[in-house]
Amino acid sequence: MIIAVNTRLLISGKLEGIGWFTFESLKRITRQHPEHQFIFIFDRDYSKEMIFAGNVKAIVAGPPTRHPVLWWYWFEFVIPKILRKHKVDLFLSPDGYSSLSTDVKTLIVMHDINFVHRPKDLPFLIRHYYNFFFKRFARNATRLATVSQFSKNDIAESFFIDKDKIDVVYNGAKSDYKPLDETQKRNIKNKYSGGSEFFVFVGALHPRKNVTRLLLAYDEFRKTVNTDVKLIIVGERMFKSSDIAKAYNGLKFKSDVVFSGRLAPLDLSQVLASALALTFVPLFEGFGIPVVEAFYCDTAVITSNVSSLPEVAGKAALLVDPFSIDSIKDAMIKISSDSYLKDELIANARIWRNKFTWDKTATKLWQSIEKTSNM
Repeated sequence: MIIAVNTRLLISGKLEGIGWFTFESLKRITRQHPEHQFIFIFDRDYSKEMIFAGNVKAIVAGPPTRHPVLWWYWFEFVIPKILRKHKVDLFLSPDGYSSLSTDVKTLIVMHDINFVHRPKDLPFLIRHYYNFFFKRFARNATRLATVSQFSKNDIAESFFIDKDKIDVVYNGAKSDYKPLDETQKRNIKNKYSGGSEFFVFVGALHPRKNVTRLLLAYDEFRKTVNTDVKLIIVGERMFKSSDIAKAYNGLKFKSDVVFSGRLAPLDLSQVLASALALTFVPLFEGFGIPVVEAFYCDTAVITSNVSSLPEVAGKAALLVDPFSIDSIKDAMIKISSDSYLKDELIANARIWRNKFTWDKTATKLWQSIEKTSNM
């Protein structure tokens, strides 16, 4: 079988959630199935580290897809031409985008449809592209995969698609995410927080990630508790982040908030493993990879009680109302003052985290590929 893959998000040094899903699953699938040929389609120059096995052929086909008009052109004209030229049997698109101009069997991984529920979080053209095309991609696809039962139900109900057409393929966590000993933790704290304990947030600085309320909750936590616990924000600024700057500038304890920017995977894993807790309280999430990464680091988790997060967290995290600053603040107080609760959450996570591995992701995605090819 010749399988073409949209690999435009396999950008070395810039992998985000969907990029990591693509990287970790394809690395395993291509090596485990040498009997099949894979064509990786990039929209710009690529790193050789992204060519995982001898049965992978890389094609660079521009232009780089940095704008909705270019998305349309690439998927409706460039992709179909490549699929025809190479007589492809199946097209896999791990980032939710697809083509309406091909009759090749297609498997789309649609991680979530946050744009349906929170369109104003996105710039005008992007939200209109998503809301116009993604429901058509979903209906036109031979089969769909997504990363949680929540997202499966949401996609099926929002786009009026049979649930039997959608497979659930959970995310995993890299082996870099593991506990550190006390000496290692002390070194990380000295490097990032002046030796103090800290909460950590991991994610893009984007309205949906709810960083503004997290900052306000942290400030209220510091006003309530006599402590020097800091807050580290790991992630890059995206569009519509002015509210974050406004909230930060109004904080009483803003000098104890550290914006680290993007961290390399190893650095991120060490920061996460050294934290008092992960404070990840988005307003909408299709999965929430940082939650699972924290589980593997033996780090306590505070996360939201909405969308997919209760499904991913199980009984291994402290759930909060992400719309309530007091709810987030109260969870911070509990984690910082109740060592028994913290240890109980970590113990639960050591069991629960085994549901989420990249090996299982690759196996489930390959099963979905086989179902698609047989339809």
